[in-house]
Amino acid sequence: MDKLKAMQTVVSIADEGSLTAAAAALDSSPPAVVRTLAALEAHLGIRLFNRTTRRLSLTEEGRHYIESCRQLLAAVKDAESALTTDAVEPSGQLTLTAPVLFGQMYVAPAVTRFVQKYDKVRVNLMLLDRVVNLLEENIDVGIRIGALEDSSLVAQPLGSVRRMVVASPDYLSRRGVPKHPSDLLKANCVRFSGGMGPWWTFYEGDRQFSVPVTGNLEFNHVAPAADACLAGLGFGMFISYQVAHYIEKNHLQIVLESFEPPPQPIHVIYPHARLLPARTKVFIEWIKQELKNVHP
Repeated sequence: MDKLKAMQTVVSIADEGSLTAAAAALDSSPPAVVRTLAALEAHLGIRLFNRTTRRLSLTEEGRHYIESCRQLLAAVKDAESALTTDAVEPSGQLTLTAPVLFGQMYVAPAVTRFVQKYDKVRVNLMLLDRVVNLLEENIDVGIRIGALEDSSLVAQPLGSVRRMVVASPDYLSRRGVPKHPSDLLKANCVRFSGGMGPWWTFYEGDRQFSVPVTGNLEFNHVAPAADACLAGLGFGMFISYQVAHYIEKNHLQIVLESFEPPPQPIHVIYPHARLLPARTKVFIEWIKQELKNVHP
């Protein structure tokens, strides 16, 4: 049995979702794919896929084995690319993910400049406000804000962001500048349902506490919440990059800085540090340089 070919076959089955689609992707026939899968499962003594007439899904053992196959196939590809122009001129498909607004503001422009320089790379950037499993969703590189939980990924720091309370100069001149978070209890607060909701968290020394805020405006997107604060309708709590442009122009002012939570880290994350294709390695270094000047 050609083990390398067998590994390519099972990875293709996992990626394509069916034996027929895998056969088409491999320019093979469905019976040949079935025989290869059966031979490999017999050799390993485990079932890699649960198969029904309608559905094909990886077993737990299959998930682990497929991931090992990806690493080995990537290593083979790396070895081959060292002998080709791909080592000098990156090419191929690169799939990325980042949070929506941060991605729009910082990552997408950096990706555009990357593709302008490396025009043989095809990039798919997915902007998603959820924690994405890179391995399960076949994503090469992610930008993540906040604490990291998945220790199987390699993470390199890009910087940090703050969670801050802001208001317009007009609103502050009318209502006064709060000295303590408890002053927000009597103020109008513009809430963002995707953020802290009705409870805003603060720190006083090492002590964490939350303040229940109220107001007559709540949004499920950041942009209109920021616009309402710009219009002088109250205080808002945002991540620093979400309102950095308004703060720089003094359209919004930061308050209660001494009570802010600790900064949240920004990381570029990816699997298999030693087994990355050239395009991924080059992009990681590119995005590290591009985002190093993001203001916290």
